[in-house]
Amino acid sequence: MHLDVLDLRNFYYRSQLGRAAQKVIRDQLKEMWPDAKGMTVAGFGFAVPLLRPYLGSARRVIGLMPAPQGVMPWPAGQPNVSVLCDDTLWPIATGALDRLVVLHGLETSDYPGALLDECYRVLGPGGRAVFIVPNRSGIWSRTDRTPFGYGRPYSMSQLEAQLRDHAFVTERAISTLYQPPSSHKMWRRVGALMERAGRHLPAFAAGGVLMVEATKQVPAPRKRGQAARVSRPLRVLEGLGAPEPTPAGRSLQG
Repeated sequence: MHLDVLDLRNFYYRSQLGRAAQKVIRDQLKEMWPDAKGMTVAGFGFAVPLLRPYLGSARRVIGLMPAPQGVMPWPAGQPNVSVLCDDTLWPIATGALDRLVVLHGLETSDYPGALLDECYRVLGPGGRAVFIVPNRSGIWSRTDRTPFGYGRPYSMSQLEAQLRDHAFVTERAISTLYQPPSSHKMWRRVGALMERAGRHLPAFAAGGVLMVEATKQVPAPRKRGQAARVSRPLRVLEGLGAPEPTPAGRSLQG
């Protein structure tokens, strides 16, 4: 079940822990996609905190928010680009997106398979998507004090297998958010240091969040078979007459 949009807004914009998590994940996304100039970029779930770096360069930015979650206007102080939609029926033309970010969307959806099919539909050839989910082995999925403690946490193999079943090809897979999900001042002071140190730990066991960049796999077009042309066909049957018809009322055996 999707979380409420007000709870997500309060976490990411009004809590110190949420702002720290937002910065860590957004910085990782910017490493994957430094620029989106001239592209159409969308986010599903509650991905709008990660899309702000692309507002100035992208041709268009769209924030898709699922109906059970609710919607809020975004970005603040600018024309609204967020829209309420069904999990599996987005108001986007087929193949219209160049980039897609899914945050708090896949693990909380009641129809994850159909959701991935919709992600596939809206991406154009060569389009890329980043799926961000709670790490089943991380400590962030073990507490409900943050949005990452809700829904279905994933292992990396589970997430990659599910994406592969829906015709996505994994290009890059990382783990991040190594600091503990605590608002204690001590942890907030050393949070940045823990993120740098976390890159040297066994990645998928330690990070609270998994991020997988995947591309849309487009099957090669099938061509209809063509009849082979014989330059010098055999003429062994030439000269044979057509079979005579059997007279009426006479059997083939006489």
